[in-house]
Amino acid sequence: MAKTIALTGGIGTGKSTVAALFASLGAAVIDADAIVHELQAPGAPLLAEIAAAFGPDVLDATGALDRKRLADRVFADPAERQRLNGLVHPRVGAELARRTEDARRRGVPLIVVDIPLLFEARRDPRAGFDATVLVYAPRAVQIERTVARDGCSRADAEARIAAQMPIDEKRALADHVIDNGVDRAETERQVRALWTALGAAA
Repeated sequence: MAKTIALTGGIGTGKSTVAALFASLGAAVIDADAIVHELQAPGAPLLAEIAAAFGPDVLDATGALDRKRLADRVFADPAERQRLNGLVHPRVGAELARRTEDARRRGVPLIVVDIPLLFEARRDPRAGFDATVLVYAPRAVQIERTVARDGCSRADAEARIAAQMPIDEKRALADHVIDNGVDRAETERQVRALWTALGAAA
C-alpha cells in the first residue's frame, strides 16, 4: 500500500516546487489549498457560511469570495482566523480523505497531501499520515520570495509570515526536512533521496 505523507512549509519556502518534483516522480499530489478554492467557489455552501459569518463585504461584486479582504481580516485577528478555520477545516478534511482513498485505489507509489498550515491547524499533525515533510527556507529567504511573488511590501510579507508558526519551530516538529533555501538542483536531489527512503522508488 502506498505511503501517505503530509507536505507542509511556510509562506515563501517553495512548497509548490517540491510538490511538483514529487509529482514528476509519480506521486499523487493532493493540494489542500486547491480544495479550499473549490469549496469556496460561488454557489458552494461553504461560501454562503463564510459570508454569513464575516459579512457580505467579504464577497466581491460578482458574488465571489474577495480573498484579499478576508485574508487581511483574519491575518490581523487570531480570533477571526480561528473562526474561519472552524468553518473551512472540517469540509477540507473530508475532501482530503476522499481524494486520498481514491489515489490509494489507483495504486500510486506515494500520496503527497499538501497542507500549508499542518502544524498550526491540526492537534495531531501525524494523524492519518506515515510521515510529515517540511519544506524549509530561512526567514530572510521567505520574505524575499514573498515580496517577489506577491508584489507586496516587505512589511506585509513579514506580517504574513509572523501569522504562521515560525519555520524553525516547524522544522523541529517534522519527520523529514527538505531545505529549499539553496539551488533547485540540490532541492531535487533531496526530494529524490526522500522518495527512495520512503520506499516509493521502483
